[in-house]
Amino acid sequence: MFNHHTISITVSDEESDDRSRLLRALRKRRKRQSISFRSKTKSELLLRVLRKVLRWWVLILFVPAIGLLLLEVSRVLGKDPGPDPDSAAKSVSGFGRKSSVGNLDRLDPRTRVVHRVRERCLKILPPEELEHLEIPSVETPNFPVNRVVYISETDGADIHNNTSLLQQHTNATRFNLFTGYQTIQEREGSYKVNQTAVVHCGFYSENGGFKISDEDKRYMESCKVVVSTCAFGGGDDLYQPIGMSESSLRKVCYVAFWDEITLRTQESDGHRIGEDHMIGKWRIVVVKQLPFVDQRLNGKIPKMLGHRLFPQARYSIWVDSKSQFRRDPLGVLEALLWHTNSVLAISEHGARSSIYDEGKAVVKKHKATPEEVEMQLTQYRHDGFPDEKRFNGKKALAEASVIVREHTPLTNLFMCLWFNEVVRFTSRDQLSFPYVLRQLRVLKDVNMFPVCTRKDLVNSMGHTRKARSHTN
Repeated sequence: MFNHHTISITVSDEESDDRSRLLRALRKRRKRQSISFRSKTKSELLLRVLRKVLRWWVLILFVPAIGLLLLEVSRVLGKDPGPDPDSAAKSVSGFGRKSSVGNLDRLDPRTRVVHRVRERCLKILPPEELEHLEIPSVETPNFPVNRVVYISETDGADIHNNTSLLQQHTNATRFNLFTGYQTIQEREGSYKVNQTAVVHCGFYSENGGFKISDEDKRYMESCKVVVSTCAFGGGDDLYQPIGMSESSLRKVCYVAFWDEITLRTQESDGHRIGEDHMIGKWRIVVVKQLPFVDQRLNGKIPKMLGHRLFPQARYSIWVDSKSQFRRDPLGVLEALLWHTNSVLAISEHGARSSIYDEGKAVVKKHKATPEEVEMQLTQYRHDGFPDEKRFNGKKALAEASVIVREHTPLTNLFMCLWFNEVVRFTSRDQLSFPYVLRQLRVLKDVNMFPVCTRKDLVNSMGHTRKARSHTN
């Protein structure tokens, strides 16, 4: 038999409390360790992220910025110009290439930063003031030149009487029955200013070409303020002017000169002149018998000799055919001439300041032959023209796609002299503008405005197609 012994174990309340405290302390310690571990892990993660940010901050900052910029560019360039982009490009606003539609009809102002302040490039009056803007009254001119006499075939004293000398000039230069045959001596004498200036200025002979109908002549003689352009050889389309006030529409003539090649080109594209001789706001003047084979030289006639085409006009604004004029004409005259007390306004060149540097660029871009440019610049060096970057505090080189001027005897003389230079030498008129301005020392009131102002005046559309040469 086994003896059964009973063992009794007594557990006091104190021992039970100690055990409980021990377990609670253990749990707290584990909890603190867990929190400490998580905190340490989070700190290490933040530290690693911070190191990455410091290492790649340039990419992190600029990649989103570039993405936003590209998005904005694509939004602007891809903006739908209408229900049919092709038809919009060829509407009365302008018949151009689809690649140029992005610039067509834009009126947004150009701005620049001056002394840390952003301002408009063209400080034009607000619309409500433009509606009431009046052309200043005629004042008695106080110019060194009071009258310009244009040499013509009927004068009987020109070179055309000498057959052998005439042949020599015809072979050596582009002078013809339209220009007259200016000698070197006459060229030098034309820069000597007198109250009455006698100068060659185109339209020398009735047989010289550039024929305009009597009806168009009567219209042109009625114009007091003119915006003009031309497209010869079918090279460019016609872009309708925009941004003008109703007042300007009543007071300003818009005249586009075409030749018969351009007329046929535009008619084949479905753009026909109305019975009122208009396409949109442009009065179309078709010129016959252009005097030069070189269409660029033909284009200098309406560009430089506006005072001869519009004999009653007081002001004119020339716009190259590759551009769309987009500002109020009277507002432009106020901003660039009246407000600055100027008689001629033209843009500074955007890339270069010296005619000698420009000559190299013209040859490099095949805009003229090396022989033509060298002959011109050699003559200018012989005449003492310096290789200077500045003239009267402005760039010495101009860009003549927009010309704003008052028709005074002095500015008319200047344009005649400039035209004779492009006939004698190259048709790259930026080479001869600084020379004529310096040689005609009395013309001081010239506003050489910055490039951004020119960009505010027009939407640049580019050339549409290559112009076809005129054949005599």
